[in-house]
Amino acid sequence: MFRTLFILIKKEFLQIFRNKSILAIIFVMPVIQLVILPLAANYEIKDIKIAVVDHDKSTQSRELIRKITASGYFKIMNYGENYNDAYQEVEKDKIDLILEIPNNFEKDLVRENNEKVLIAINAINGTKAGLSASYLGQILQNYNQQIQLEMNPELETVKKNSGLEIVPKFWFNETYNYRLSLVPGILAFLVTLIGGYLTALNIVEEKEIGTIEQINVSPIKKRDFILGKLIPFWILSMVAFTIGLLVTIFVYKIQMQGSYLLLYAFISVYLIAILGMGLLASVYSDTQQQSMFMVFFFMMIFILMSGLFTPTESMTDWAKYIAYLNPVTYGVDGVRLIMLKDSGFMDLLPHFVFIIGLAIVVISWSVLRYHKTS
Repeated sequence: MFRTLFILIKKEFLQIFRNKSILAIIFVMPVIQLVILPLAANYEIKDIKIAVVDHDKSTQSRELIRKITASGYFKIMNYGENYNDAYQEVEKDKIDLILEIPNNFEKDLVRENNEKVLIAINAINGTKAGLSASYLGQILQNYNQQIQLEMNPELETVKKNSGLEIVPKFWFNETYNYRLSLVPGILAFLVTLIGGYLTALNIVEEKEIGTIEQINVSPIKKRDFILGKLIPFWILSMVAFTIGLLVTIFVYKIQMQGSYLLLYAFISVYLIAILGMGLLASVYSDTQQQSMFMVFFFMMIFILMSGLFTPTESMTDWAKYIAYLNPVTYGVDGVRLIMLKDSGFMDLLPHFVFIIGLAIVVISWSVLRYHKTS
C-alpha cells in the first residue's frame, strides 16, 4: 500500500510543479492577499461628508462645528441655512449626513440647558451609517459635557470625587486594533480558499484529460487514489499557511500568544476536512468549470457566515444554526483563540471534535462516491 501511495504522491507532486499557475496560487496568493485584505477591510471610516444646516449662526454653533471638523472623521461639504438644499446633496450622493442646528440653539442650551439637534444619515451603506452616527454622537456628548462644565464649574469637583469611575479594558486586544482580530481570521480564510479550490480541480482534471480511465483499470485501490490526491495538497497548504503566518508575525507584528504546536495541529486537522470537501466537489463534477462554481457557491456562504466580518452571535436563529455547521466558523475562531488568547487544547476540544467528524464524513463520502461512479 505504502509503495503505491508513495508513487501516486510523487506523480502528483510532479504534475503540480509542472503547473506554474498552481505554484503561484500556493506561494504568492497568500502573501498578496494577506497584505492587501486587512488594509482594504478597514473598520475605521474617515472623511465622512457632512452638511451643516446652521439656523443659529452663534458662537456655540460655530464651536460645535469646529469640534466636528477637528475630530478628523468629518469633512464639511455644505454649510447653509436651507435643509432642502442639503437633502438634495444627499440624493446626489455627495453628502453622507446632515446636522441641523435649530434657531436659538445657544440661547436654549445656555439658559435652559435643554436643546436638540437633528442628525439625518444616508443609510444605504449600513456600516458607514452606523459608524457615522456613533462618531458624531460621541462628539456631541463630549461637547455637551464641556458646556455643562463651563456653566457649572462645581461639576468638575463632583466628577473627580464621584464614587463611580468607568475604566474600559479590552482583553486580548488592549489597543482595540481591528487588524489584531481581522488578520488571523483572514489567514484561516486563505488556507480554506487555497485548499478547497486546488483539490476541487484535481480529480476532475483527470476526468477531462482522460487519465482517470487508465487509473480505473489499474490495480490501484480507490482509497490509495484518494489519499494520493489529498496528501500533496495537504502538504502544500501547510506551506502556504506557514508563509501566511510569517506575514502575520513580521508584517503586522502580531505576536503569537498560544502554542505553535497546537496551532499547527489544529490547522493540519482543519485542512483535512477542507481538502476532503474539495475532493467531494471534484468527485461530483464532470468538468473543472462545474467544480469551480460548486466550490465558489459554498465558499461564499461559508465565508459570509463564518463570523469573520459579522459576529455569529448577532445573526438570526436560523443563520446561527448554519454558522454552527460551517467549518470556516471553527477555523477562524480556532486560529483567533490560539493566536490571541492562548487557548489550550481543552478550550478547542469542541472545534477538534466537529472538524474531525466532518473530515471523516466527507472523505468517506468521496471514497464511496468515487467507487460508485468508476
